[in-house]
Amino acid sequence: MDLTSSQREILNTLVNGYEATDSPMPATEIAEVCDRHVGTIRNLMQMMKSLGLVEGVPGSEGGYVPTDAAFAALDRDPDGNENSETLGLAHDYDRVSVAVESIDFTNVHHPEKCRATVTFRESVARFNVGDPVIVGPTPKSGLAITGQVEATDEGRNVLHLDVAEMEAPLER
Repeated sequence: MDLTSSQREILNTLVNGYEATDSPMPATEIAEVCDRHVGTIRNLMQMMKSLGLVEGVPGSEGGYVPTDAAFAALDRDPDGNENSETLGLAHDYDRVSVAVESIDFTNVHHPEKCRATVTFRESVARFNVGDPVIVGPTPKSGLAITGQVEATDEGRNVLHLDVAEMEAPLER
């Protein structure tokens, strides 16, 4: 299913919020996270509801929940939190734990051009181009990646990093 970048961002925000709380996410919260008017969010949610991507939950504790079709449209696994790893991440000199779905490398044969694409199971809105970051160490190999944010894709929860250094222990 082809979604616009705006639809993808809003749906990703809903999925992230739902996974974090396991409860419906109100339109007001989605609007706040996406910096959109709540009326715009409600209109888009009605359209996504007609596509089978979201379900509305009425009541004071209500809001919206993503369907399996929403996860499929975002190329995410509904049970993804079980398949992702929580890694340490240093950003703005603060260490935080984040759920990382994947790390993909490009141009690893050219160290001066090495790039990494890191896909998170949560929003990357707090990152800006130029921010220095350290991701890792990964649980199995102990790999730690130091680099700088080259680009962000909030609709896909992706950071593109210019990798300055990669380190892993010789034996694990």
